[in-house]
Amino acid sequence: MTDRPADREVERSTWAPSNESGQPAWGWILQAVTGVLVLFLLSFHMIANHFMVTKGLRDAASVASWFSNPLVVVLEVTFLVVVTWHALLGLRAIIFDFGFSPRTERRITWILTVVGTVAVVYGICLTAVIVSRG
Repeated sequence: MTDRPADREVERSTWAPSNESGQPAWGWILQAVTGVLVLFLLSFHMIANHFMVTKGLRDAASVASWFSNPLVVVLEVTFLVVVTWHALLGLRAIIFDFGFSPRTERRITWILTVVGTVAVVYGICLTAVIVSRG
């Protein structure tokens, strides 16, 4: 009996996909974890900012007042980071499906990391402006 790659694939019984070397596919695991966090944080955001507010939307003054609570700031910034991370991991997975070389995939990962970092820093700066006005 030969040990073919297909046979080894069937014998694996992990809950997460693995790469060619048998290591866990961390991108997939992080995508799943951030997906669950997005559901929780989006629910909090929608309830607090749209369903509990008259006419379904806060004005600038009420946003500044709402952001005077440090817990709200932490949750909203966490929401920003998790949504950005989840979106860019998803985009990365879609791009990788085109079958680029490992070198190109590393470059794509680096570019998406920079884009995500810039987006999060910009969002945190906007949050700081809102907090400073509250």
